[in-house]
Amino acid sequence: MRSVTYLAVFEPSADGYGVYFPDLPGCISFGSSFEEAQRSAAEALGLHLYGMEQDGDEIPAPSKAPKIDPETAPGFLVSPVTVYPELVKHELDNKRVKTNVTLPAWLKNAAEEQGINYSRLLEAALMEYLGIESPSASKHSSKKAAAN
Repeated sequence: MRSVTYLAVFEPSADGYGVYFPDLPGCISFGSSFEEAQRSAAEALGLHLYGMEQDGDEIPAPSKAPKIDPETAPGFLVSPVTVYPELVKHELDNKRVKTNVTLPAWLKNAAEEQGINYSRLLEAALMEYLGIESPSASKHSSKKAAAN
């Protein structure tokens, strides 16, 4: 699995560590401890790269020596931060999101009497309507085809 590593600058403050990535303007983070700042930096990096990819932006190659902002606080640390873009993409693309729907009251009541799971039903109906096969179903069908 492909990994991407960028150098991050961890800037100490009275509250913890601010983090920025010189190669990726706007990619910043914070943590009240160094360990928390590292976790937050990895999350920020993954989200930033995902957003750039979704926007069609060119993703810069990581530099070997970051250009430190002259206003960076004394005592800063430079540390590599690694993410796995495919894992981030999979997690974000498959994250469950809320959406509102409007139904006639009588239909909502009838569905609730039957114990209908709206989310599951809407997901299945949308996939059928759009002609999209479930990723788990396609894995099962490819295993069956391989077995035959």
